[in-house]
Amino acid sequence: MTDQTLRRALWASVFYNFGGFLLFAFPDTLGPLVGMPAPGPRVYTTLLAMFVALFGGSYAWVASQPRIDAPMVALAAIGKAMAFAVVFAFWLGGAVPGLVVLAIAGDLVFAIVFASWLLAAPSVALQGRETA
Repeated sequence: MTDQTLRRALWASVFYNFGGFLLFAFPDTLGPLVGMPAPGPRVYTTLLAMFVALFGGSYAWVASQPRIDAPMVALAAIGKAMAFAVVFAFWLGGAVPGLVVLAIAGDLVFAIVFASWLLAAPSVALQGRETA
């Protein structure tokens, strides 16, 4: 996978995370559109929205750097895979509808893309890559 493809995926993930931020920032109005369960206390949904936005900002930062920071890409891959896994596990347990799994399926796709970049050239990815 090329660095250009990874950068495009990172930028796409920024916008995807912005959508997630909106869902958690406005859980009463937007959450039901994707079948999210009733929101908890606002402090928790606000903190969650903040973390989703923070991760989105980190993806933008990585994508805009001349050298792609491999540990940040690894953190992104792990975080996105874990987010999907948590929602999938709750779906298996009957706590969330399938529509929520579909809404977060993009995280699984991004996790695969990020991991693929890391695995494409492990020795280079661990040191980061310089791009023109």
